[in-house]
Amino acid sequence: MGIGIEEVHQRISHCFERVEVKQNSRLYLKSLIDRVDRKNCWQLAEAAGEENPYGMQRLLCQARWDADLVRDDLRAYVMEHFQDPTAIGVIDETGFLKKGKKSVGVKRQYSGTAGKIENCQVGVFLNYVTPKGKAFIDRELFLPQEWVQDQVRRKEARVPEKLRFATKPELALRMLQRALEAGVVFSWITADTIYGNSRALRRWLGEHHLPYVLAIAANQYVWKPDLSRWQAKSLAAKIGADGWQRFSVGEGSKGPRVYDWAWIRLTDIGTDLAEGWGRWLLVRRSIEKPEEIAYYLAAGPENTSLVTLAEVAGTRWAIEVSFEEAKGEAGMDEYEVRKWESWYRHITLSLLAHAYLAVCRVYSNEKGAMIS
Repeated sequence: MGIGIEEVHQRISHCFERVEVKQNSRLYLKSLIDRVDRKNCWQLAEAAGEENPYGMQRLLCQARWDADLVRDDLRAYVMEHFQDPTAIGVIDETGFLKKGKKSVGVKRQYSGTAGKIENCQVGVFLNYVTPKGKAFIDRELFLPQEWVQDQVRRKEARVPEKLRFATKPELALRMLQRALEAGVVFSWITADTIYGNSRALRRWLGEHHLPYVLAIAANQYVWKPDLSRWQAKSLAAKIGADGWQRFSVGEGSKGPRVYDWAWIRLTDIGTDLAEGWGRWLLVRRSIEKPEEIAYYLAAGPENTSLVTLAEVAGTRWAIEVSFEEAKGEAGMDEYEVRKWESWYRHITLSLLAHAYLAVCRVYSNEKGAMIS
């Protein structure tokens, strides 16, 4: 089975009707995985041997093609190489630092990339993680309320007229819905507190029989089997010394990621729980800094173990690695476009380039040879 970048482009060639657009998309995709200092249209064009960036700029800004069709091919490509019944879906967001006010969706908002409030765009992503490999299968741009209500800015950025405000958990739900409709199977879903605090998202996951381990805020309320209501931090404070277990949930950049873990059984009453499921408050405590505690709301099969829940929670690190790879190797954050459609076009092609590199790594490890 060929897995070269030409074969990858062949998969998406049906998305481009005009010959020159198809050729520019091939050059763009190849240049994204090239060793270019900064992967904007000018330098990508130079790497591709083009005299000017106009062809690549037209590809992102003016040419007729649907980035969602490429996204579907991206998902199919990832499934072909990484599909696994134990796959975990990881949802998270990342920021794209920008100057000015013209880039679609930009505003002063929290950026996990910078670790503080910055002028940036925020994208929400769905990562498919398996023992064999991991890659993104979907993306959505978060459009702040002030953008949704500003008709002038919307028109300038070519935001679709029918688009309405959607929270980040709602964007995550859209991506999960698309994945399920495409036949993607997840064994678990995990995400950070923005998504874990969403009761609507948790209910949807339960109704669709998708087990989850979602981080929640310390002040989120949970219900014990006796239906008493507790804040997560107050209930966790009741855990005795013998209630903690210490183990690793995988390798990190600095070695094994070892924490203390504990769990408390919660009520199984609720329409969002499938038959034979249980619900737990999962608690993670730092060994070096015991005051640093994270809380998770988990729901899944009754026979689920504490180790399994902890391992699912620990899988969230995978999407952080994928963000670093996609930005460092496939130019995901180095675009210079301002329009709605252009953002989706660049990001989707970048994610496809990243998925190709992820597949190359797997084949290189398996066969001991580099793939070009």
